[in-house]
Amino acid sequence: MRAAYASSINVDDPLAGLTVGEAPEPKPPADDWVTIEVRASALNHHDLWSLRGVGLPEDRLPMILGCDAAGVDDAGNEVVVFPVVADPTDPRGMSILSERYQGTLAERLTVPRVNLVPKPAAVSFVDAACLPTAWLTAYRMLTAKGRVAEADAVLVQGAGGGVATAAVVLALGLNKRVYATSRDAAKRERIAALGATALEPGARLPERVGVVIETVGAATFDHSLKCAAPGGRIVVSGTTAGHLATVDLRRVFALQLEIVGTSMGTIEELAALVDLVAGGIKPVVDTVLGFSEVRSAFERLRAGDVFGKIVLDHTR
Repeated sequence: MRAAYASSINVDDPLAGLTVGEAPEPKPPADDWVTIEVRASALNHHDLWSLRGVGLPEDRLPMILGCDAAGVDDAGNEVVVFPVVADPTDPRGMSILSERYQGTLAERLTVPRVNLVPKPAAVSFVDAACLPTAWLTAYRMLTAKGRVAEADAVLVQGAGGGVATAAVVLALGLNKRVYATSRDAAKRERIAALGATALEPGARLPERVGVVIETVGAATFDHSLKCAAPGGRIVVSGTTAGHLATVDLRRVFALQLEIVGTSMGTIEELAALVDLVAGGIKPVVDTVLGFSEVRSAFERLRAGDVFGKIVLDHTR
């Protein structure tokens, strides 16, 4: 079967280790695993980090990349794949597809049957493939961690990437006032078109917010602290611009702020997110490419000029 996989590790030039070609058919490792015919998959920065060897040592190569997929199971059901697999050999007690088990950028993959979420007919395979990683992370940041139901307004730092853009759309869909920052003027225009108030990084907000979505890190964290309302939550799931942030602890205790870390989510949260999308929330898709264009998709992801998700249509 055709697949995109890591054949070698290269820290400086990750795409040098990307191979697109034939791979062995997947073999379920246990009776409770099932084979999925993949209809669409999506790229994440996790894939580039894997090609750099982060979470993927050379002794596990070749490894099919990809965390996100939607497809059809062995009974003909349309499903969304939850990418987190119980793994007692991992210190976390789990691993994500493409770390220890082969990933989603292939014609077929195997996963535990319990990792399947029904895909409603109202949700396309392309839209469904956006959800399991970046969109699930954003959903958990807003709901379980950010308790957005208690807030009137949300600030999303660094909108444009997968998680941040998902957070903008989801917060708007939950009827919150949304402010979002970006260094890129063109991305600010696209953020505004979604319905959010688009601002330059560090700009003064007209109000303090109950929830701040942080995927940038050191470059924006002081601004996030200053924008949080008393009792507000700053939810962190990434550090694209530095992981060593300076924190004014006086503001944290004086305003009783919460700084909360998170990543991914649960299968129950993925099911709730799928239902939310079926109700009319539309994922932001940067580009849809055929599977034969997977290298171009990786090149676009690495270049960084992306707004939303890059999706591979496996039927093309």
